[in-house]
Amino acid sequence: MVLKATCLDVMGEDTMVLRPLVLLLALVVSDLYCLPGSINVFDSQGPGTVLQFFFFNCSSHTPTLKLLRVQPHTTFFNPPSLTRWQGIYVGKVTLSSSARLDALAVNHYELQLQFTCGNYVMEGPLSVDVQRDAGHIQCAGRFASPAGEIIQVPETVTPGARLYTLLLPGLELQGAQMSITSAQDPPYFPGPFSINGQGWLQAPPQGLKGQAQKVFRLQILVTFGQNQSCGGMLMVKVLPAPSSSQVSFLEQEQNITVPEDVVPGTKVVQVQARGFDVRYEILSPVPCRLFSIGRADGVIRTAAPLELAPAAGSAVTALQVKAFERLRPWASVELNLTVTVRPVNRWPPRCVPALLMTQIPETAPVGTLLSTFTCVDPDCPGSTLDYQLRFHSTPGPASLCLNDRVLEVNATLDCDTRGDCFQHTASVLVLDGGQPRMTTEVPVLVMVTPVNEFSPVCVPRTFRVREDAGPCTLLGSVVGTDMDYPHDCIEYYTSGGAGTFAVDRLSGEVHLLGPLDYEQQKLYRLTVLVTDHSQDQDPTRHLSGSCTITIEVEDVNDHPPECEPPFQELTVHTSLGRSMEVTKVSCRVPQEPQRLAFSYGIIGGNSQSQFSLQGAVLVHDDLMLGPPWPEQPHTYELLIRVADAGPSTPHLSTTATVIVHLVPWRASTVATSTHRTTVPSVMTPLLVTDTEAFWQPAPWFVVVLTVTSALLLLALGWLLSRLLRGLAQVLPAPSKPAQALLLNSPSIQRTEGSIEGFMEAPRTETPQAPSSVMNLSFRGCTVGETSPSPSAAAAHPAGLAVGMSSSYRYLLAQAPSWYSLCSQRPSQGGTRLTLPTRVHCHSGHLQGP
Repeated sequence: MVLKATCLDVMGEDTMVLRPLVLLLALVVSDLYCLPGSINVFDSQGPGTVLQFFFFNCSSHTPTLKLLRVQPHTTFFNPPSLTRWQGIYVGKVTLSSSARLDALAVNHYELQLQFTCGNYVMEGPLSVDVQRDAGHIQCAGRFASPAGEIIQVPETVTPGARLYTLLLPGLELQGAQMSITSAQDPPYFPGPFSINGQGWLQAPPQGLKGQAQKVFRLQILVTFGQNQSCGGMLMVKVLPAPSSSQVSFLEQEQNITVPEDVVPGTKVVQVQARGFDVRYEILSPVPCRLFSIGRADGVIRTAAPLELAPAAGSAVTALQVKAFERLRPWASVELNLTVTVRPVNRWPPRCVPALLMTQIPETAPVGTLLSTFTCVDPDCPGSTLDYQLRFHSTPGPASLCLNDRVLEVNATLDCDTRGDCFQHTASVLVLDGGQPRMTTEVPVLVMVTPVNEFSPVCVPRTFRVREDAGPCTLLGSVVGTDMDYPHDCIEYYTSGGAGTFAVDRLSGEVHLLGPLDYEQQKLYRLTVLVTDHSQDQDPTRHLSGSCTITIEVEDVNDHPPECEPPFQELTVHTSLGRSMEVTKVSCRVPQEPQRLAFSYGIIGGNSQSQFSLQGAVLVHDDLMLGPPWPEQPHTYELLIRVADAGPSTPHLSTTATVIVHLVPWRASTVATSTHRTTVPSVMTPLLVTDTEAFWQPAPWFVVVLTVTSALLLLALGWLLSRLLRGLAQVLPAPSKPAQALLLNSPSIQRTEGSIEGFMEAPRTETPQAPSSVMNLSFRGCTVGETSPSPSAAAAHPAGLAVGMSSSYRYLLAQAPSWYSLCSQRPSQGGTRLTLPTRVHCHSGHLQGP
């Protein structure tokens, strides 16, 4: 991005003519920077006047030109415009439609402009000095308004006296001619008013005596140059004669002091005078560039900036102020004022750089240059400034120092301890010599980058582990240390160990991965590499060290003894009253030949305790001295437990089998000698391993299953009860004859049992009043002869008493096929009951032909 600017003042009627020349100049002379600047403009310029052109070259961005503020505040200036023309940007500042410049009121404006091109911003003031145009007369103010300027005069005014002075810009230099064009005919006018070339309005020669409360309207024409004119109106109001008065100031000479940093339009002092309708004006200096006075209120204000640097003559200004009565300008008084401008220290020093951020390695030597500060006081360029270094972080003033304007390393920056030593925050305080003293604080942030200087180390260690330790067993930890900060940024790696051991990369814990065998290898040496990280500005820079750890395997008794042979079968001829050696059990541990201590014991088959062990020797003890002696051979199957008896744990054991065939001495063919034959077994012991898998549920599962089963049983019981009730309601009720037979027979006997056989009975016809009936007995039923009760005989002339349980009665009542056992046939003499010839009752069921 290239930025170049050229500016040119363009005013007046030659703007269109000069514009091509200006653009050509911008292309040829392209290295001038004129923002900010200053221009002079006449107060005769009207709205739309171009005050300033700016030309910019902004190749990579779209620039902007802004008007930030105007002092004193006014709306006389339009926002600057910016257009593109033939590859360059043209900006201009113009007067707005409300512009009414008046050098007598305000003769200086300051416009703050800002030009932006991408990230580049240029800002500065544009000073506009308003000057009076001697060749221009302007009819302005209330005089040019439709209502006109009102003048009040007493009726006692002297004939021909000056009543009013028409002040127009350039009036005294143009030789303007003024005349009253309105009619002044009597009797309303006592005489004609007159006005001369200096703008003095004079009373009629006849005076205004007796014209009180009258208002005279005067149209005035001002002509100047060639056919140039303007007009206005004056209204003269005649007042009754006032009492005599004298114009005088309330205060005499004054000395006023104002600071130079006041803005234009600031009130300096107000002068007051006694009199009737008093007006004020500044007599000297004329023109007064720095101050102005209010004609009606006497307030003296600043009209331009009072900066002493560009205008040294503005330090002291002597003002002569005149106070006069508006209706009697000759009645006046003068006052001398001295205004002293006091210098003000307004701007703090400006420094480069305004913010210092830098980084250095922690190994930087003492005296390393960090930065040089260059500061200037805008209020007093070239003055001596004071520099001070202040620290805000914990390392303190020992780390950095400021020699004049140079910031250097004062002490070692080695930071290998916990703290904030990797960041130094400070500020450089710059003080000027003005009053009040202005200061500028330059923030300083120095970042100390770490350097990996030291290699990590670890201490050799020895660990002991049992040979029966399982995988992932923790043996211990390797502790590595590093003098660089942070001290715990270490990783661990192994070299050797054949995959039997592993070291945790972060914690350094040593774990067992594979099985150990003391008999094969008793000692392991493992090299542990320690490597640091995150201790240097360069993340790829690492330092490493190593140490050796020794792992000793502790012996564990893990092999049971083995006997050779594991199975023996012997035939022994016994002798009476003697002990004899049967055999010797030979056992060893093939994997550990050095283990020779064993313990022996008979654990089975030694009935009558005829055998004992003396160490590894099996001995038969025949101590039977009297009868009865055994006469037949006897076989003993002895189980001998052989266990190791060394200090190692656990103690493992094996079992040897010895089958001994004992032949008594009487059964021997030789009575005086014993023949022993040992037959070594060729049988090989068979080891059978039976692995039974079973499932053991968790306790919570058992509880849940029990509760669920109980709830299921309750639900099934409830469902069954509901089903039975429904079945009882659905089954049909017994017929009336059966119900009468079952319910009205008083001789029914309740017995329980089962039908064991069958009975035959002849078909019997009962008379109307039988004396007895046959009673039949069977399991669950009883049929026999009983005597009817009187009530039953009365109800049934011929009745049958059948005794049975209530359940069987219920079955007879419900099932039609069951109560078909009995049939009623009506007769003249009563009811005839016919019984079947054969009745079977088995397990609660009645059967019959």
